[in-house]
Amino acid sequence: MNVAALFEPFEGGGLSLSNRVVMAPMTRVHSPEGVPGPEVAAYYRRRAEGGVGLIITEGTAIDHPAAVSHQDIPNFHGEAALEGWAQVVSGVHAAGGKIMPQLWHVGMARSIGELPNASALPIGPSGLNLAGEQVTEPMTKSEIQVIVSAFAKAAKAAKAIGFDGIELHGAHGYLIDQFFWEKTNHRTDEYGGDLEARTTFAVEVIDACRRAVGPDFPIVLRFSQWKAGAYDAKLAATPEDLARFLTPLSNAGVDIFHCSTRRFWEPEFAGSELNLAGWTKKITGKPAITVGSVGLDSAFTSAVTEKNEDDNLERLLLRLDKGEFDLVAVGRALISDPAWPAKVQAGKINEIIPFTSESTKTLY
Repeated sequence: MNVAALFEPFEGGGLSLSNRVVMAPMTRVHSPEGVPGPEVAAYYRRRAEGGVGLIITEGTAIDHPAAVSHQDIPNFHGEAALEGWAQVVSGVHAAGGKIMPQLWHVGMARSIGELPNASALPIGPSGLNLAGEQVTEPMTKSEIQVIVSAFAKAAKAAKAIGFDGIELHGAHGYLIDQFFWEKTNHRTDEYGGDLEARTTFAVEVIDACRRAVGPDFPIVLRFSQWKAGAYDAKLAATPEDLARFLTPLSNAGVDIFHCSTRRFWEPEFAGSELNLAGWTKKITGKPAITVGSVGLDSAFTSAVTEKNEDDNLERLLLRLDKGEFDLVAVGRALISDPAWPAKVQAGKINEIIPFTSESTKTLY
């Protein structure tokens, strides 16, 4: 197998990377009281040492009491947490890697009474959970501006600490995505309406972050069609819909789109082999990251026929070599084996430590 395409340098979107391998953001809940410690710094450094070109951290909580739903999800605010992240950055850079934090607010994907800050109510565009049920009141415009400012504050902190960019989590049914999705956004003001209008909140977040970090600091947006518990959900049913959705986000200042799918090999729309990242790159002209069961010897769910890992990678490499997308995010395969890129590059695929559910219980 010729893996050269995966290890070519990348220049684009404000980034200069040694290869095309990206570590996908994966929640690990190993930061007690929201503070990433030496164990977290060592975890990310091992991935840089193992050959990852760009690390996108696990989701981190912006400065809002209802941002996340576990006390050990890392914060991206407060002196202790930011000092912890500074140590993470230092270790990754020392190992020759690049890193950016994923900035996160879960919105209505949080139950009433969940920690941390059990008294803080979940918030969302219309107060609807992912099942479409009314849980709280819709966000007021002043509440929306508080959240926009919190994202910008986190972006500014990321640049000050020395990160190489930021990723905004706009996927999987979390807050930004709740504004995108018609099932959770029933607003009748400028933040609701048709697909393009439902990007308004995200556009304001992107714009505020851009003003906070300046013109040359990379901003990545992660988005998805699917939502947690709604895997067949679609924001865009056609390429034309996708263009209406992506254009205002691209114009607002997104440098790179991280296109979350569950299986990278599946076409996004009938009549074309392009996946979501392929269509996104074609529409926007911006670099695109593909993701979805890369490097696993079985697909995302057991209901799908198992695949040979060599076949998985071969299909990925063919599409990368054709330029369908620019970067490849690897998730669970990097939880089990931090040296996954180095082993792939050396042709030692048979030595890769396979992912199992046990892998998630430690921060190796």
